[in-house]
Amino acid sequence: MPINNNYDEQTIVKSIAVALEEFYSALIAKVDQLNIKSIMKRKNPYLFRAKAMNGAAQIVDAILAAFVSSSEETIFGNVFFEPIATAASQGQKALAEGVDIMVERDNTIYAIAVKSGTSVFNASSKKKQEQNFMAAQKLAQQVHKRFVPIIGYSYGKKKVSDRGVPKFYQELAGQDFWTELTGDDKFYIKLIRYMGTLPEKYVEEFEKSYQKAANRLVKEFTTEFCLEDGSIDWEKLVEFNSGK
Repeated sequence: MPINNNYDEQTIVKSIAVALEEFYSALIAKVDQLNIKSIMKRKNPYLFRAKAMNGAAQIVDAILAAFVSSSEETIFGNVFFEPIATAASQGQKALAEGVDIMVERDNTIYAIAVKSGTSVFNASSKKKQEQNFMAAQKLAQQVHKRFVPIIGYSYGKKKVSDRGVPKFYQELAGQDFWTELTGDDKFYIKLIRYMGTLPEKYVEEFEKSYQKAANRLVKEFTTEFCLEDGSIDWEKLVEFNSGK
């Protein structure tokens, strides 16, 4: 029995629009705040030299692309899936720690922890998630409700193991997760369709921010870490990165 088999498509589309706005706003803000010194403190100068990366623009292209790739995955996971899952399940923002959505149906409380991909947990964080579910379960018991905890992975596949102690919570990924929320086994595909042309609204603004950052970082790198002839001062870069 799905949690909610009567989701509203327009509400889903509105949730996607808001999520995309937040995603691009946060990503652009991070790109706009970049400066070369903060980046180079965390980068491996020996690797750049080993790869014969001898141009400021070459290094900036690499670090900027890596920064955006890392940042966009984190930001997207934080802002996109939870509000859509909330709208799809017609649930409420949970107050319990480690639980994102609470849905109350008849005599049952569903506690849903929404995750991005299926590789988000290590042993410690999985144990913490289990403890959070147990704490939420006590609250449900106080009001004499059946308690159903779910870890929902918004994309990917999750193989259920039958080894070890049976879990008191469900782990559902991709199609299985969205079907559990909506009763619609095609919802995970519809989610892509519902985006429509909304992402295209933000591409131009993001590209402008990206190019400005690239130009700014090349200028900063040249000023800080290049010699008068334009070549990279590798010793100065290493000293900045690793010296006392």
